[in-house]
Amino acid sequence: MTTERGYTTGRARRERIIAAATALFGRVGFNSATMLEIAQVCEISRAGLAHHFPTKESLMEAVLETRDREDRERFRRNGSQGQDGIGILRGMVALARHNTEVGGIIALYAVLSAEAADPAHPAHDYFVQRYQRIRSGTAKALRDARAAGHLAPHVDEDRAAAELTALMDGLQLQWLLDPGSVDMAEALRRRIEELLVVPLGDEAGPRRP
Repeated sequence: MTTERGYTTGRARRERIIAAATALFGRVGFNSATMLEIAQVCEISRAGLAHHFPTKESLMEAVLETRDREDRERFRRNGSQGQDGIGILRGMVALARHNTEVGGIIALYAVLSAEAADPAHPAHDYFVQRYQRIRSGTAKALRDARAAGHLAPHVDEDRAAAELTALMDGLQLQWLLDPGSVDMAEALRRRIEELLVVPLGDEAGPRRP
């Protein structure tokens, strides 16, 4: 029982550290954030923080891995395993809608992706591979949609995948600067439906009217 309680406490503390790091990285960037600041927010010692994350790089990896895991689950709930590509496209809209509830995450990615343009940044390879993965996955979803007869004839899958990726990032930046100026999910939904010859359908979770 003691061991189980200790494991639960350790996991809760780890999650709290990741949440604190997410907020700080999103506010000041990876380069300006310090492990001491994160430890202070979590009310633990610097040594206690190092027990879970020995370096700032290892903490950043945990932050990014946590977001990726949550996103995969969101796509799964929207039918990403389907063969017609619609689940992936629907999942993109669900993700955009969810992101309006987690401004710190959007800020994190906006700041880190800009910093990571420097090849020396520890997240450089992560973001290069992330964008490659997103473009590749979106293009495959569009090709699957074509095979199922859902894609408009004029659409080039690879070009559209790059454009949708850029649209999502651009919408997120506009929303960060002025949340009331743009509805990210609906703007993305409209653009995706312009590529299809069938309705996209509802993503998981409530839609605003």
